[in-house]
Amino acid sequence: MLEYALVAGLTSAGADAYIMHVTTTPSVSFAARCGMFDCGIVISASHNPFYDNGIKLLTGKGEKLGDEVIDLLENYLDDPSSYPVSRADGDAVGAAIDYVAGRNSYMAHLMTVISVPLSGMKIGLDCANGAAYNIARRVFRSLGAEVHAVGCRPDGLNVNLKVGSTHISALRALVRERGLDIGFAFDGDGDRCICVDEDGGVIDGDGILYILARSLSDEGALAGKKIVATVMSNTGLVRSLGELGIAVERCAVGDRFVYEKMCRCGAVLGGEQSGHIIIGKVENTGDGIATALCVAQAMKNWGVRASELTDGLKIFPQVCASVAVENKQAAFSRVVAEEKARAEALLGSGGRVLVRPSGTENLIRIMVEGEDENLCVRLCERLSAAVSGGGEQCAE
Repeated sequence: MLEYALVAGLTSAGADAYIMHVTTTPSVSFAARCGMFDCGIVISASHNPFYDNGIKLLTGKGEKLGDEVIDLLENYLDDPSSYPVSRADGDAVGAAIDYVAGRNSYMAHLMTVISVPLSGMKIGLDCANGAAYNIARRVFRSLGAEVHAVGCRPDGLNVNLKVGSTHISALRALVRERGLDIGFAFDGDGDRCICVDEDGGVIDGDGILYILARSLSDEGALAGKKIVATVMSNTGLVRSLGELGIAVERCAVGDRFVYEKMCRCGAVLGGEQSGHIIIGKVENTGDGIATALCVAQAMKNWGVRASELTDGLKIFPQVCASVAVENKQAAFSRVVAEEKARAEALLGSGGRVLVRPSGTENLIRIMVEGEDENLCVRLCERLSAAVSGGGEQCAE
């Protein structure tokens, strides 16, 4: 419905709409950049249920739009008279063009991301019943891997439903039951990746950043010996990479902020704990499939099991919770500020507390990190109660 409405609106205003159909966000970013388009548009709920579907806009460089343009668009939606849009007549009306070739070019690009074949590897994929369901399997098989997959039966309603990067149990079961070497879970629009080792252990975005930072450093390709991570990334990642002479630059949560920080500080690798990983030599946006390929290559190059990829990474206990609220801004009260200050005092210099609004849902995200896990749990519970005032809590 959204696709057809978009195409009708674009062509009625005189634009040509090149339709890639079911495809990932990074593939649209790639097509916009390499096909010299004016912009890219993705219909996606990201890692959320289908009813959260919305419209994501990218520049002609494949980057996310800045706040200035987003504000302009939202003002127009609130009051269309604020920016009159002219309609095309006659031969000025735009065309709707089938652009499956754009998706095929992206798949060809993915096959150049790594330099070693994946023959002999047994790989599990969880495509979240989303946009990566066809692309990921074809790419990994073309590179020689034996592929086993779940989350590859999209019906428009089941995207991210008990599968994908935020519901990792299906992939863990697949990897263990079939004796696979490694598994990769993507989200609905294919820009996130979470790994599962041969024993079913989860390797999140922090673990992936550690693996890829080491891999790029080994190749002499880690510019400036630094990466970018968000404030949610574990302090253990910062310290473990520091022991290898690799610095970590922090930024706000959000893959757009990661990319902007990478551009400012000259880093070629950045990402989020949630699995948004940006590999500068490959893309300028998060790409779950490209991330999975690079992790698989590191595993091949090092000749190790998946569970050994993060050897040397020492993670601090980190307890997270999500609290449902009606108004995200109103939830930041004096009581919450006081409770946060008390928690920080109890944790001391070795701990951290973050309280922030979700970027996509009416939730307040809470993270407590420190050396004593039991203390972190208690403090997280107290913060959750302060935010909710006794309201609904969503444990993570």
